[in-house]
Amino acid sequence: MSSNRSPLRGLVAALAFFASAAAFAHPKVVSTTPANHAEVAAPTSVSITFSETLLPVSGAELVMTKMPGMTMPPMKIKVAAKLSTDAKSLVLTPAKPLGTGSYRVDWHVVSTDTHAVKGSFDFIVK
Repeated sequence: MSSNRSPLRGLVAALAFFASAAAFAHPKVVSTTPANHAEVAAPTSVSITFSETLLPVSGAELVMTKMPGMTMPPMKIKVAAKLSTDAKSLVLTPAKPLGTGSYRVDWHVVSTDTHAVKGSFDFIVK
């Protein structure tokens, strides 16, 4: 009889492993607009879409890293950051139109299962 239970135990163990792996998943970036490393016309907003629902403590900073013809330290750009209606996207709206230069988005999010992750991506405004 114990030989019949062994496959069942294996199946139960495998299901428990995959269920726990899903429970410990972290929010992952699904897409960004503009795309990472893209060269674009000045966007009116920047968005990051994640694989999981986010909590309102999530946020991001927009930093200008280079300006044509100028050497400068990274400069933080004033933005309004808010979650989309489905709370899976973080949308940044600059207070002023973005000028020509290189930009980096530094984001930090917390999903509804309380996992915190952070990252960054960059783009260039022509």
